[in-house]
Amino acid sequence: MNLQSPNISNPCDSRREFLKKSGTTAASTAVLAQVGMPVPVFGAPTDKKLKLGVVGCGGRGTGAVHQALSADSNIELTAIGDAFPEQIEKSLAVLKTKLEPQKLALKKSHIFTGLDAYRKVLDSGVDVVVLATPPGFRPGHLLAAVEAGKHVFAEKPMATDGPGVRLAMKAVELSKQKGLGLLAGFCWRYNYPRRELFKRIAAGEIGAVRSAYGTYLTGPVKPMPEASTRPAGISELEWMVRNWTNFNWLSGDGLVEQAVHTVDWLMWTMNDEPPTHCTAVGGRQIPAHGGNIFDHVEVNYEWANGVRGFVGQRQISGCHNENNLYVQGAEGEGRIAGGRVYIAGKNRWRYRGKSNNMYQTEHDEFFASIREGNPLNDGDRMMKSTLAGIMGRMAAYTGQRVSWEQALNSKQELAPQDVSSWNAEVPVEPMAKPGRTKLF
Repeated sequence: MNLQSPNISNPCDSRREFLKKSGTTAASTAVLAQVGMPVPVFGAPTDKKLKLGVVGCGGRGTGAVHQALSADSNIELTAIGDAFPEQIEKSLAVLKTKLEPQKLALKKSHIFTGLDAYRKVLDSGVDVVVLATPPGFRPGHLLAAVEAGKHVFAEKPMATDGPGVRLAMKAVELSKQKGLGLLAGFCWRYNYPRRELFKRIAAGEIGAVRSAYGTYLTGPVKPMPEASTRPAGISELEWMVRNWTNFNWLSGDGLVEQAVHTVDWLMWTMNDEPPTHCTAVGGRQIPAHGGNIFDHVEVNYEWANGVRGFVGQRQISGCHNENNLYVQGAEGEGRIAGGRVYIAGKNRWRYRGKSNNMYQTEHDEFFASIREGNPLNDGDRMMKSTLAGIMGRMAAYTGQRVSWEQALNSKQELAPQDVSSWNAEVPVEPMAKPGRTKLF
């Protein structure tokens, strides 16, 4: 397997070739066997201007660009890409109100649209790239960026299915071999109060962890519109991409795309040790209008040491909203509850320190590390949290008890292998039926 494969023309070329060559026996190290020669790291002097590119110009992509351009005194946006031109126009309009003109060094020739926009951004000479498209595209984009020698900010999650996870893991290993920075969009890892809480849990201040329960109870990100509102002449693929949060191959489901932040809290609690198995319940309460994701899932994760972790996820309007964490220990409890982060029990504590904008902090630390010549790389833990989310969805959709190895080596391909054209045939998987939907 050649990790230096050149000239990837669309995000699914790398996926297709990878699946042909790797099969489905990809234990975490087996997929990553070969590496190319390292490439130079861009580091240190601040007098070197860093060129930033972005692929995916929605709200999070635009926000990440703003934070990246604010994190370093000598960086400029030189390339921008999105499937839809109007999205680029909206993004630039926002950025122009927040940044000095010299930060936006965009030529018209470096504004790219279409399904191949990501490749044009990578070929434009950028040093760092923000990847913020729907996550179904993420594995191919991530591998292409690393192969091109770019430092990367990748929004969560990093894949929506097992084959995508393995492809993204390949990119992570290559990024480490090349000495490239890889910043994950698991932004809570850069939040000061939560950092302090998890540091104290790891230090034993609540005693041995017995269980953890995290909630992600909210409304839908973007409800699926009724079919009658679909514009005439729009292709099936474009309709899906414009409503991507409602299709599991693009978003991974609400558990994988949104509540994966809460899954990441559980992984952080367990020092990023993967669970061995999980079971789950879930379903669809509100009409999906052609989409195919569940709107509620509850997952029960099992660890080898007997600890259980639970995630309650719901995306239904008009319900109780909550995004909390409750970690039970032998000598106390660690809690994230609204704006409060504290420990109850033997070693009582409440965070009263400095607050921070975690989105800005992650980019501040990332670009400082690049300048220092020792780029941050969140790759290993970001893939573990992504796979844990996918594992929970698999258990909910099938009704089966799913192991970590089954999730990692899954043959199920949600994402199509070829989306190089808007007219590509992309069948919509039917809504899962636990007990009937098969585990691949």
